[in-house]
Amino acid sequence: MSDDGGAAAWANVPGSDYEHHNPGSPHSPTRYPYGGSLSEAHHRSLSRDSLTAEGSSSSIPLPPTKPTSPAPRSSSESHGWSSTTKWRESAQVTLERRDTYSTLPTEAAPSIVEPNFDENILRALCDLDCSVPLLLDRIKQSMVSCKEAATFLRKRAAIEEEYGRNMQKLARTSSDVYATADAKAGSFVHAWQMSMKIHEVLAENRLKFAQRLNEMSEELLNLIKEVDKNRKQTKDLASRYERALQDSESITEKSKSRFDMTAEELERLLLQKEGESFKENAVQLRSPGGGGKRVIGKVAAKGGLLLKGKNPGNLARQEDDVRARMSQASDTYRKAVTETQTIRQEYFNFQLPRILRALKECNDEIDLGTQYHLSRYAFIFETVVLGDGTTLSPIGIEDGPGLKGTIETIDNRSDFKVYMQNYAYAHGGANYRGPRREGPAEQGFVPPLLNLGDRSNQQQQLQSGYTSGSSPGASTSAVHDRGRPTFGVDLAEQMARDNVEVPPIMEKCCEAIEKYGLRSQGIYRISGTVTKVNRLKEKLDKDLDSVNLDAEEWSSDINNVTSVLKLWLRELPDPLFTQELHQGFIDAAKIENDRLRHIRLHERVNDLPDANYATLKYLMGHLHRIVEYETVNQMSVSNLAIVFGPTLFGQNASGQMADASWQNKAIETILEHYADIFVDEADGA
Repeated sequence: MSDDGGAAAWANVPGSDYEHHNPGSPHSPTRYPYGGSLSEAHHRSLSRDSLTAEGSSSSIPLPPTKPTSPAPRSSSESHGWSSTTKWRESAQVTLERRDTYSTLPTEAAPSIVEPNFDENILRALCDLDCSVPLLLDRIKQSMVSCKEAATFLRKRAAIEEEYGRNMQKLARTSSDVYATADAKAGSFVHAWQMSMKIHEVLAENRLKFAQRLNEMSEELLNLIKEVDKNRKQTKDLASRYERALQDSESITEKSKSRFDMTAEELERLLLQKEGESFKENAVQLRSPGGGGKRVIGKVAAKGGLLLKGKNPGNLARQEDDVRARMSQASDTYRKAVTETQTIRQEYFNFQLPRILRALKECNDEIDLGTQYHLSRYAFIFETVVLGDGTTLSPIGIEDGPGLKGTIETIDNRSDFKVYMQNYAYAHGGANYRGPRREGPAEQGFVPPLLNLGDRSNQQQQLQSGYTSGSSPGASTSAVHDRGRPTFGVDLAEQMARDNVEVPPIMEKCCEAIEKYGLRSQGIYRISGTVTKVNRLKEKLDKDLDSVNLDAEEWSSDINNVTSVLKLWLRELPDPLFTQELHQGFIDAAKIENDRLRHIRLHERVNDLPDANYATLKYLMGHLHRIVEYETVNQMSVSNLAIVFGPTLFGQNASGQMADASWQNKAIETILEHYADIFVDEADGA
């Protein structure tokens, strides 16, 4: 067999050191799939761990029954059986044992992987004999898990899409059918159409959710394909390395067998040369397993010339020929051992860690990808549910009344009155064909008698001086417009106009809220009824002093008063924190250090105009008292900050929606440090 068999087998493996002789190879070191050329590191390893002629404590000697060949000798150097025995005992080539990757000291270990890779895991995998199939099976499990997740998301998307389309179709059909049906009109039809629009919004949210789920399912399937492709490529690469090592070991075994046969042939020739009995010495040299006898039998079958005569000249020539063949076999065996050891060390020290790293990265990629998409699914699902909740029950009055508020706008009493008037106009009077209530006296009709209530009302009208066409209730319920509006008026102007330190509407509303709403769950978060809020706003805007918030109409549902107060703050021409200082508050809220953020926000509060500062101080004191009942009303500092963030900063300026979280942070910090910012200053004054 050729001496270069091991090298040829290893040269066909991509990434080997023999590859640099072929620049056109598709697997040249410059294009190694896991980064870096191995030639330089491999040659350093060879120089460090080269073959030696003498053994050491870390060396692995060859078995004594399988000797290697020394340098060729002439026939004159032979001195009989004793010299042969001495040569067999001394001709042992030892190979220095190289440390594997797992046994290298940490400071001496080569930089095989990236610094951020967990080398402890890699070392543990390198110590396992089954590390490659372990990772391959683990990747298959992860791929199955990822596929199950993708299947779930796809089926969930189909359910959500079907639900959204059916809901959308139902809402539109119901709205169109009601428009053509002979059904109730008035406030009911308006509430019905609004409720159908809310259902359309819910359906649209579900359709968007289904689209996102389909996208995530496709991304997971693409991830599975990519990881499976990388897994197969790495598996093929590992198989080629293993086959190259196995082929080299096979070549080494064959070279060893050839060397053993030649050594036995030389021993037999020396026995014939000394004139000893071949049969007797064959028995002496037989190994415990009987292997020596079989080898000598093969030599006798192939080397028939040794049995021809005992001419000293023939024996000498045969000895020289056998020694020459033995030297060649020894060199072949030595080279095969060297190449096999080189291939083995390069595989276990360099190639195997990189293969394991590539497989571990594939496993981490699919595991993290699956977890990321499941977390993303949970986040989107939560967002959709919260979005449905805010659609059904909006936080602020500016977002609409919501489904419940829309249904509450139905006024059956007013609708019936309008219907009754219209019906009487269309079907009563001259158009009525039923029995008549009044008629001429000559036909037997008598005038109707007034009931007790009508007579008392008539007497009251006469005593009060009202005419028969006037309505006392209408005059008493009307609110006189004093010409001093409150809503939409600049804060400084109305405070100067009224000559007050705090806006009267804020004092009036906060006193009522603290009297009736401190223990009301969700105070300021729950909106009032739209119609009542608008009616209270109109009364306060016309004549603030004449409105009694202690009346049952307003005290029974304090959420109407809180909604009016928030509405007044939102309709200020310049927000309470002013447009000029808006960015200053936002920059201060972005400071991560709590103490420094408190100081900077305190400075911005001090920069506010006097009217704004006094109003903010009063409002923060009121909210501070609300927080004291947090265990009952469930309104913490953060909850109030979310409610009042857009209210105090304004919502019309460009880019302020992007600052919503920082607005809330600023309100939260100011409210948390209310005593430091406002109370201490007042006490010091």
